[in-house]
Amino acid sequence: MFDYVIGDIQGCYEPLKRLLDHINFDPQADRLWFVGDLVNRGPESLEVLRFIRELPVTPRVVLGNHDLHFLSQLWSPNPVARPRDTLFDLLNAHDAEDLGQWLRQQPVLYYDADLKVMMSHAGIAPFWDRMQAELYARELEQAIQGEDYKYFLTHLYEIEPAEHWDPALTGMHRLQVIDNYFTRMRCCNINMDLDLSYSAGLETLPQGSIPWYEVPNRIQLDVDLVFGHWSALRGICPVANIHALDTGCLWGGPLTALRLQDKKRYSVPGL
Repeated sequence: MFDYVIGDIQGCYEPLKRLLDHINFDPQADRLWFVGDLVNRGPESLEVLRFIRELPVTPRVVLGNHDLHFLSQLWSPNPVARPRDTLFDLLNAHDAEDLGQWLRQQPVLYYDADLKVMMSHAGIAPFWDRMQAELYARELEQAIQGEDYKYFLTHLYEIEPAEHWDPALTGMHRLQVIDNYFTRMRCCNINMDLDLSYSAGLETLPQGSIPWYEVPNRIQLDVDLVFGHWSALRGICPVANIHALDTGCLWGGPLTALRLQDKKRYSVPGL
């Protein structure tokens, strides 16, 4: 049995199937991990969700910002679509509600103590240790999975993006900041506040912005960390135990899998 972590799919079902053929995936024995952003922007989000939900070996999935956007669209009484959304088929499918209920039960952070691997969509806030990250992830997951989930998902994006963490924060503001660090983070400043406006590559970083994994005095985690979200990195992270897996399948780059047992990478061309 092997464990494979797959980068952001974003509705690119056909490259996913080719990648699984390339790694000789055994659906009865191998386990797939997904770093989030299963849906949106690509052409086949519905097919991706149906496939992953029905895998014989239960997959390990963390939520990304596009997954939460889909859930917000599904249950908000006044959904606001974004110009590049490709969620129409998914939102109007006969099993959209069932798929949404399955998706919202997935975590935002997953840790495997045997493999010593932690997975989140965008990374781990540089000022959180492993136990703090797990604690704050559970807090966010309770809001997504709890009985008031529709209220939370409806109002998650209604306030201005929050970029500064303070343990004293409360309510929706607190949950939004936690969500931003887990699902939207790319760069921070020297004070470890987020810069949510930047999404390009390292060669054009704004003055004062630092990749989250290179912030001075970042708490070092005693695990291998896998993340996606930042496609402009092209899967390259210089930190030895941190593995970037969004290689831009949606934008003409490959779709990539990392085999956890030996850290070997496999890729196939994307769209």
